[in-house]
Amino acid sequence: MAIRLTNTRDAAQVNGVKILVYSKAGYGKTVLCSTAPTPIIISAESGLLSLRGKDIPVIEINTIDQLTEAYDWANGSAEAKHFQTICIDSISEIGEVVLANSKKTNKDPRASYGELIEIMGEQIRKFRDLPGKHVYMSAKQQLTKDDKTGLTTYGPAMPGSKVGQAMPYFYDEVFRMGIGALEDGKTYRFLQTRPDFQYEAKDRSGALDEMEPPDLTRIINKILAPLA
Repeated sequence: MAIRLTNTRDAAQVNGVKILVYSKAGYGKTVLCSTAPTPIIISAESGLLSLRGKDIPVIEINTIDQLTEAYDWANGSAEAKHFQTICIDSISEIGEVVLANSKKTNKDPRASYGELIEIMGEQIRKFRDLPGKHVYMSAKQQLTKDDKTGLTTYGPAMPGSKVGQAMPYFYDEVFRMGIGALEDGKTYRFLQTRPDFQYEAKDRSGALDEMEPPDLTRIINKILAPLA
């Protein structure tokens, strides 16, 4: 078998940038899709009204089978080559669909949550590893308590605490979307790229500021920019 050598400098260029953003409802995670390079949205929500002024193709899904079909389309179709970014809005909603369907066939709730962990772990990895595509996933926000330390933090939400706590480990870029206020009372949105005592976040690229404007194209370009 021939050995295929790659280089760490080329990782983001070849594999694309994979981003997870979480926040409270109404903060603008769906609108953020419109800031990505040539996006297409895979939507499990009905809240696309915020994008009514945009012209972005949407694949609507209601089942895990439809999500698998969307992945196959993104990974292999000629039409998908026209899109640079696959946006999944939201991964939390998809997890809730998976859990609800599993509970219909499993009498033991523990089996349903075990199935949720397996299915969602597989789906997240598949989309995260899409070659040559940027992937943006949005998620709801949840409060998590560390059983060992007693500390509470906010992070991405998923039905079942184990899945939610594991989600940040799947991505190189995990951001919290927040809203700040200026002295004149006007508000602005931002993406927090580094963790603090209250919120989960990370930027493995090392290219981003602690707070970034909510613009995925700008962020992706900063990550892909040549190192000095």
